[in-house]
Amino acid sequence: PFCSSRNQITSVKVDKFSLTLIPDAGMRLSIEAALGVTSALSATKEMRLSILADLHVDMNPEGNLELVTSDCKPTLEEVQSTEETDRSAPHKSSGSDIDKQINVEKICLEVSKLLLFPNERLMSLAAPFPITPSCQVQYLPLAAPMYSEQGIIISLQTTFQVAGTVIPLPVSPVPFSMPEPASSSPSHLILAFSEHFYTSLFSALEESGALNVSLLSSLTTATLAERITQMGSLFQEDLPVVLQAVTRSAPHVVLEEDKAIVQLFLTAQIGAGSSLFQSFLSVNVDVTARLHFSVAGTRMIISVADIEDIELSLATSDVGPILAALLEELFLSTIREEVPAQINGVLRQGVFLPHIASFTYTNVNITIHKDYVLIPCNLQLEARTG
Repeated sequence: PFCSSRNQITSVKVDKFSLTLIPDAGMRLSIEAALGVTSALSATKEMRLSILADLHVDMNPEGNLELVTSDCKPTLEEVQSTEETDRSAPHKSSGSDIDKQINVEKICLEVSKLLLFPNERLMSLAAPFPITPSCQVQYLPLAAPMYSEQGIIISLQTTFQVAGTVIPLPVSPVPFSMPEPASSSPSHLILAFSEHFYTSLFSALEESGALNVSLLSSLTTATLAERITQMGSLFQEDLPVVLQAVTRSAPHVVLEEDKAIVQLFLTAQIGAGSSLFQSFLSVNVDVTARLHFSVAGTRMIISVADIEDIELSLATSDVGPILAALLEELFLSTIREEVPAQINGVLRQGVFLPHIASFTYTNVNITIHKDYVLIPCNLQLEARTG
């Protein structure tokens, strides 16, 4: 595409292709290539093409990040053969000679075409990703990236959608910014997630109803009647006891050094009946549980691990007053086993991390700090198929 009508490029060999970070400015693309140019009037000549192009990432009017060129400087020189070099001093072709052989102006246009593919991929960063069938997460760029000695810093605003509607989230006490790294990291990428991110995630799940669970107890109405005498007058037949737990307020996540916990505030309606559920107790259930984080592909897998504390308190009763100790004896084991299992079932697909199409994360190392989680990792480009 760079040739005049009398010349044709017959070979291209790229010797160097590098991208360098320029702090406070952007990036510099450097390309060096050897070209074989043939004309009707002469044999093939070898020419050296050097391109220096300054790049940076902007936000376009649609709110997507876009890689653009701010400056492009191509230089082209003729490489003399060994025989010619022996006979005379080496020289470069003059600008006018080269322009007759190669259309230099088109070179920068071709460089800008190199950015089309990465820009298509950058647009996928802001796509909504599913968490559950009715809940989605979306990462939206807040501003153009900043360039520092440590690397490129991109600030993303997380939004959660329930049934296609963006939901209001708990107010973050302070704006979150990337913590200063303690030392230089060999990782390609470092992701940082605030405590507010995780509380917002669980709030979105709560809003969507995903944290409302139905727990089947090993008890029946007959076995309960042995401990709660008024049960016998409510149920004439022996039925399995079911706990239908719903959230009564938004969950809360707390991050400390090497520790993440979630606090769940549930109300469990305890009742029986297969076709028609009849509640006879209402119990407030406050659960404090450890969270475990891992990464698979481009998703963060969050799971409820060990339960640290459960508090049960009677809210309402149709079978008379019941001591807290009896509530724990009857229902604590069911809640301890079933609540984490059912919430982990909701979370098993994981939460998509910010990523662009065709890239996945490798060499992941997750560390939990006070108020934030740090995820250093490497980027791996998936092989293109088709």
